[in-house]
Amino acid sequence: MSSSLSSSPTSLHDPLFPWLLKIRKSTEDVCSGRTSGEDLDELLYECISTYKEDPRYRNDVRFLKICFLYLEGSEDFESVYKEVEENEICIGHSLLYEWYATFLELKGLWIRAHLVYQTGLSREAQPFDRLKEAHSFFLQRISKRTKPSSLVKVGETLFVNPWETSTVDGLILKIKPQLLKYDGYYATNRAFPSKANLSFLQNFSRNKIIDIGGRKYQIKGCAGQGGFAQVFKACIDSNPDEIVALKVQKPPFPLEFHMYRQLDRRIPENQRSSFGLAQRVHMYSDCSILVCDYLSHGTLQDVINSYVVVGKSMEEVLCMYYTIEMLYMLETLHSVGIIHGDFKPDNLLIQYPPKNLTETGFHEKTGSWSNQGLCLVDWGRGIDLSLRTNLGSFRQVDTYGLCVIVHMMLHNTYMEIDKKQSLDGGHVNMPRTSFKRYWNVDLWKELFTKLLNSETCEDDTETLMSLRKSMEAYICSDPKLMDKLNELLAKQRVSLCSS
Repeated sequence: MSSSLSSSPTSLHDPLFPWLLKIRKSTEDVCSGRTSGEDLDELLYECISTYKEDPRYRNDVRFLKICFLYLEGSEDFESVYKEVEENEICIGHSLLYEWYATFLELKGLWIRAHLVYQTGLSREAQPFDRLKEAHSFFLQRISKRTKPSSLVKVGETLFVNPWETSTVDGLILKIKPQLLKYDGYYATNRAFPSKANLSFLQNFSRNKIIDIGGRKYQIKGCAGQGGFAQVFKACIDSNPDEIVALKVQKPPFPLEFHMYRQLDRRIPENQRSSFGLAQRVHMYSDCSILVCDYLSHGTLQDVINSYVVVGKSMEEVLCMYYTIEMLYMLETLHSVGIIHGDFKPDNLLIQYPPKNLTETGFHEKTGSWSNQGLCLVDWGRGIDLSLRTNLGSFRQVDTYGLCVIVHMMLHNTYMEIDKKQSLDGGHVNMPRTSFKRYWNVDLWKELFTKLLNSETCEDDTETLMSLRKSMEAYICSDPKLMDKLNELLAKQRVSLCSS
């Protein structure tokens, strides 16, 4: 780098500026054929290594562009993106997700692109409206490349867009007669009866009392907020013993209530509490308000974060326990023709029994263990296969989500996938990060091998059951493991419920 550049007022104030000039010059040389791309790659790598931990450039779009210029020319693009994520470079900016999702889309990795958009939306990256619009256009492009009545193989998987607005609107119209018959479904053509109905979401304040369908709800606070809805904790008639969750969504969205009522019909009674319970829904012309049971013990994401903040990984037996819970959930759902579609730790609520856990009942999930575990909520992206039989491949969205969660529990990092050589000389998709030698490596390898390499259209129920039973047998084979699990769950309950 020339001394005139490095000592200029601009470079002293902004050390990245001279690099930008040099990168521009190198890019021009590559385009004109004067130099090879290797020189540019080395320059980009050196720049990223120098400033990736510099807080001045953490939210600098110029530096993000440098990272993506390097990513686009790298065979190992996933590790480059991982480094961007780990150093929190522009994670609050929509361009991070737009650019990477577009890059994946061009490679035919449509499912991964969709998940990247979802990550950005869940983080409410700004400008949020721009990101929502980019995601909407992405879904429209995917829809145009597929036939409504068939699955088309592109790149890594089969993809049909079940969430396109026109598709969802058509489905709602189709099930409307059924919706009207559901217990707890209340609809009106009027707007929500508020003096400021367009902004009432923001005006929900603590202890404010609102009337919904003739019932009084006292708002106790915001329990969660996403790109499409807000969830409030509320008491019915100011009774602290009757606490519910109010999910307020604009525009109104009745399909989630349909999913809850289908869960009521299809899930066995002894497992029903593991999938969230909806009491009623009120449909207005400008919004919908879904009234659900409220669970106060946090999410699986909270559990994972409790280990991340102290620089530790979750103990293997606890990882395995939650993996068993998730396998059982997906086994149950997929066997009755239901796909969740947004399987992530934020949507998995923690449940605890009213009494201490006993030594018996773990394997059969009876006694105190029947109320211990996880509860899957947020069914807004759920798929009812009885209505859309051509979307069976989307079971993989659930199982891929499970693998991502397991990887986070084991390693405290997002999952990256490599193609690794298999025993038969072929290749299989596997996580890049190695398993620790003192873990039960065979069980973890079996889980990732089967779930990351399954055929897109196959029924995965038997696979999920087999994996679950293998892990249950391992934990039950050693009383010390059961004791350790009980101890960890008790400690977790005290820690999270008091925080």
